[in-house]
Amino acid sequence: MSKTLTFTYTDGLTLESGSTLPNFQLSYTTYGTLNKEKSNAILICHALSGDSDVGGASGWWKDVVGPGKSIDTHKYFVVCSNSLGSCYGSSGPTSVNDATQTEYGMDFPVVTVGDMVSAQRKLMDIFDLEKWHAVVGPSMGGMQALEWSIMYPDKVDICIPLVTTARLSTAALAFGAIGRNAITSDPNWNNGDYYGKTAPETGLSIARMIGHITYLSSEGLTQKFGRRLQEKQDYSYDFSTDFQIESYLQHQGDKFVNRFDANAYLYLSRAMSYFDLAKKYGSLNDAFDKSSAKFLVMSISSDTLYPSSQSKEIVKTLMKLNRQVTFVEIDSPHGHDGFLNESETNNHVLSSYLENVS
Repeated sequence: MSKTLTFTYTDGLTLESGSTLPNFQLSYTTYGTLNKEKSNAILICHALSGDSDVGGASGWWKDVVGPGKSIDTHKYFVVCSNSLGSCYGSSGPTSVNDATQTEYGMDFPVVTVGDMVSAQRKLMDIFDLEKWHAVVGPSMGGMQALEWSIMYPDKVDICIPLVTTARLSTAALAFGAIGRNAITSDPNWNNGDYYGKTAPETGLSIARMIGHITYLSSEGLTQKFGRRLQEKQDYSYDFSTDFQIESYLQHQGDKFVNRFDANAYLYLSRAMSYFDLAKKYGSLNDAFDKSSAKFLVMSISSDTLYPSSQSKEIVKTLMKLNRQVTFVEIDSPHGHDGFLNESETNNHVLSSYLENVS
């Protein structure tokens, strides 16, 4: 059984930018029961468009988190919080600014992945935890997991980053920039002041379409769609939807605008672009030298957004530092989204690792 709560912190949070976020909120969901020794707590961090509903019937990782699954909620006490800057209960641009009694919009301070982790650190006080048994996360969640191991090395026993990177490549930065530009170029964005008005749905939809292409692989796209036409025998010779891939991307964009906020997308995308462990700590070696966790690093063979080479860079650094690290590359045509689609393999790897290391 899951429980979702929102906690308000009145002492504020000092951000890496130097700004202070007062009275911030964290929305989080818990699964399972904390044992008497408080040694079975696992923190799961979500990807850009995720939320705290990780397990259960509707959870974004429902095939991995739950009773009898690899992250077994009969065995582990699982916590997943909505990231700072998002739009599912934790403080972000959709939150009400106490000073104005209106939504923050673009007056919300820019946050980083490190800020997300600093906010999550408060969760340990709620449950009186000395250490997370594991911190797990895919994509943006993997960035948070890495930061947890560095920022709070005495608070993390096991770190499991999936399909992630220590910093975005130039290409990933470019795709993110195009997505943000699609939103800010929408006339309805209105410098972020659109709450109670017409939202920039076109811009957000295009940003999602661009992002979704990076989540898939060329092989996967070809297998699933190829150049097949959408419910027609020949080209229309106009600018309507001809190809199945066009229809699919439009569907993904339309579906996304019904559940996500455009400003939140801007803030989280910017946080990911700023994520650079080597820049923040001087070098990858200096960054991971602070960590004492055991690592399971997982990548997807066809991931072009955060390719396996970036995971291997993390692994090689950890090996040089004589850290205990295991690396698994999952052979899959699903690209970056393999962390969602390869549930059977994910379950096997995660359950075997957690059982053996524990």
